Amino acid sequence: MGLAIHLLGVPRIERDGQTLPSPRGRKVWGLLAYLLCNTTPASRQRLAELLFEEAEDPLATLRWNLSELRRMLGLDELRGETLALRLPPTVYVDIQVVTRGRWADALRVPGLDRPLLEGLAFNKSPSFDVWLATERRHLRATTEEVLREATLARLAAGSALDAADLAARLVGLNPLDENYQVLLVRSLAAAGDGLGAARQAASCRALFMRELGVPPGAALDAAMATMTAAPTARPATGRAAAIAQINAGEAAIGAGALDAGLQCLRRAIVEADATGDAVLRARARLALGSALVHAARGRDEEGAVALHEVLAVGLDASPSLAAAACRELGYVEFLRGRYERALVWLQRATPLAHDDPAEQARIATVHGAVLSDTAHYAAALALLDSAVALAQAQGDAKQQAYALSMRGRCLLLHGGLTAAVTALDQSVALAQQCWTAFLPWPQSLRAEADLLRGDVAAAADRFEHAFALGCQLRDPCWEGIAGRGLGLVAIARGEVQQAMDILVDAAARCVRLPDAYLWGKAYTLDVLCGLAVQHAPARAMGWIDELQTLAARSGMREFSVRSHLHRGALGHPASRPAAQLLSCGIDNPVLCALLDQARADALQKS
Repeated sequence: MGLAIHLLGVPRIERDGQTLPSPRGRKVWGLLAYLLCNTTPASRQRLAELLFEEAEDPLATLRWNLSELRRMLGLDELRGETLALRLPPTVYVDIQVVTRGRWADALRVPGLDRPLLEGLAFNKSPSFDVWLATERRHLRATTEEVLREATLARLAAGSALDAADLAARLVGLNPLDENYQVLLVRSLAAAGDGLGAARQAASCRALFMRELGVPPGAALDAAMATMTAAPTARPATGRAAAIAQINAGEAAIGAGALDAGLQCLRRAIVEADATGDAVLRARARLALGSALVHAARGRDEEGAVALHEVLAVGLDASPSLAAAACRELGYVEFLRGRYERALVWLQRATPLAHDDPAEQARIATVHGAVLSDTAHYAAALALLDSAVALAQAQGDAKQQAYALSMRGRCLLLHGGLTAAVTALDQSVALAQQCWTAFLPWPQSLRAEADLLRGDVAAAADRFEHAFALGCQLRDPCWEGIAGRGLGLVAIARGEVQQAMDILVDAAARCVRLPDAYLWGKAYTLDVLCGLAVQHAPARAMGWIDELQTLAARSGMREFSVRSHLHRGALGHPASRPAAQLLSCGIDNPVLCALLDQARADALQKS
């Protein structure tokens, strides 16, 4: 069995199934957790300051803890001035299985529902305490996602009772997540427990009204009535009919007739199943799943079930369709800020698409966007450049517009203003030609470039157009990102109270539906926090807490840093060192300038 490291729950190390004696001192566990969770090598000086700042000789204390850790692991590692823990691939590490493994493996982790280093506190090391709290939130969110993936897969396989058990466990961890409540209701309905589904829906409504003051969305009611592949009629004429229904459904959805299109696609699944053709069955399910994810607002969970069904029926028959399903599942995770699980799906999709350049472009775009959201900017730009080239070679104008917008955004966040403007202008031009429903996204980003150039009037015009079109389309992502921009315009004009009102509204719009793009909310909250710190400090802390929690759970690394900078600006002494710690491994000149300014402000006040 070899070496096994368990850090979820009460930490322990096992060798060949036998638990080894615990180390002398809890900080050995803290050191091990930090080295395993951070891929960026750390200097001895940084580790000493992080964990042993209260010791008379921090570096000597670190040396003792490193020797204890080497003894416990039985490995001759962790030597030199820069430290990184590189374990043999045979070593089992529970947190790595949860974050990087497939759901079936992660589900078997013994401490899956338990916090990182359960029962251990590090009050005398405040910077490490902040890091640990951040990592605990992140791993808790990843655990929830593992359970969600497992529930969806069980539903797709027809094991509705198992799905309901997993969904109940998920709701127990986070009862205020509407997606989880919808999934439990759907699972109960699929298992034939209509009464249980109705009771759960009623309980959810009462909980949301009591705790949040708002009812859940329409997806909760739809979950009781809609089964992904529920037949709307008996099979008709086989293969030709199935293909016709797919084409008709996709055409109807493209024309805006969503309900009619979904009905056609569900009929297509029934007729495809009657043929026994695995490729056709997978194609019909992919069409429905993609429609529910992209066209039907608030229906991502139902769409994910159909996408899991693609893998259940067509993985061997059509690698290209399976790649598309994995990519769409990764996209769903991307929207909800579950980035590590998104990467698992995208990494699974990549080898399946080796003969499909168009699918490779789509995978690279989502992958690049994930890396951009999590502040891995250089790697993101490399992937997005590849995605743009692949989409252009395929003549896919829509995919090219999408990849260019993500490339422009990444450059904008990284301070490459001139190159960002070029990419965003190209994206806007393509969207105007062939994809009006996408236009508000690159247009809002291009407007932000206007603001950074000092052209407030041009920015206002672009943001207003993007916001109006987003509202017409009823797209919460576009409304939120354009609303944030209108708040920035109000700040530039010195209209502080109006800016604050606009930003509060924009943050709410971003997540009006349970499957909206969470990065947009964090992007908006960051501006709102900065404004409130300057002009409404009494209100700022609530928004800072919200940003910090959202960023920590999702792994939006730069927003975690920014949340601590905002807190530090309110006078919290541990926050600026925590921001410096969390910024390790983020190569962004814009963020570096903020950190330098925070250091200068702290020196001036001292």
